[in-house]
Amino acid sequence: MGCFFSKKPRRKSPEKDSVLPAGDESATGSDLPETNNTALGSNSNQEAPKQYSWDKREKVDPKDFMLTGLKNETVGRLPGKLNGQQFVIQDCENCNIYVFDHSATITIDDCVNCRIVLGPVKGSVFFRDCKEIKCVVACQQFRTRDCKKMDIFLCCATQPIIESSTGMKFGCFQYYYPELAFHFKDAGLSIFNNNWSNIHDFTPVSGETNWSLLPEDASVLEHVPLPDSESEFKSVRISTEASRSIVPLTKGGRRKESEESCLFVFFAGDYTTANARKLIDEATSKDMVLIQTKEVSMRPEDVNRVFQNSAEGLTEWITKGSVVALELNGDGVVEACRAMADEMFNGTKVFVSESKSTSSHDVDNFFNFADMQMGL
Repeated sequence: MGCFFSKKPRRKSPEKDSVLPAGDESATGSDLPETNNTALGSNSNQEAPKQYSWDKREKVDPKDFMLTGLKNETVGRLPGKLNGQQFVIQDCENCNIYVFDHSATITIDDCVNCRIVLGPVKGSVFFRDCKEIKCVVACQQFRTRDCKKMDIFLCCATQPIIESSTGMKFGCFQYYYPELAFHFKDAGLSIFNNNWSNIHDFTPVSGETNWSLLPEDASVLEHVPLPDSESEFKSVRISTEASRSIVPLTKGGRRKESEESCLFVFFAGDYTTANARKLIDEATSKDMVLIQTKEVSMRPEDVNRVFQNSAEGLTEWITKGSVVALELNGDGVVEACRAMADEMFNGTKVFVSESKSTSSHDVDNFFNFADMQMGL
């Protein structure tokens, strides 16, 4: 036999009990319960809606971060306009484009016969379906796909990659404007890590060469002009002289003129970058050639492996920061470098190859380690 349960009567709420009977007009607002007065209070007594960080951010207009469909124009962005944002350039023809700021990534699509300067890019610069481009680029990663006839003055922290591209010519980055050093720092790039000549071709063709190096004396101005004096960029103080370039001008993968090279390493300190630049200026004024540079961090075991018999006393210095290494080339370069170390950097912790007989081994040891450290 089934059981029947009686439903428990629902309790009336106090608010419903206090509702005025229909037709009773004698009651006033003061007769209402206090809880109802609160509910009927004005909006001014309510809490303001919460403000979150994303509510306070300045609204971004996507048009400020792209250049598209332009022809025969001088355009770009002044320092402070991008501040690390992404940027897009597409469908431009016969334009001079100057991006004097640091950015996150930049893609350049379907551009023809353009001259382009890109300030330091924290991530990748990707050219796609472009032809007859001349550019100055500093970035973490550089890549092209389906491009033809490009001349690139490049600073790239990793190995540049070309894919399905022909007529590509590369040279070392040579450029200066006052904010450029700060933009390198903001983009997390070192001026000493430049693999501009170490190109990887994803799609090589047997018997053909898809890329080559620009002539050693190639000038940026021969490829990318300064902004027009009537343009918005006329106030930017620019130099394309190699001696003023933020990035040191290196010989890269070109054939060395001498069989003698020297390894010169600066350990971390307050003036490491300034000292390295000072050495480069002095060495090149004496007809020595800067082949390559690297800035890397080292561990105690790395010091022992790289510097071997000279490692004693160097381990404590690597805890203070990364090291900057230079390969200088020329007849008598080892003796000259040791003399400069004594005269110019007395009191600064450095390593200099001891003799011509060991210097090649020093260079190979350090730069092979640095390339492995950087995944090259």
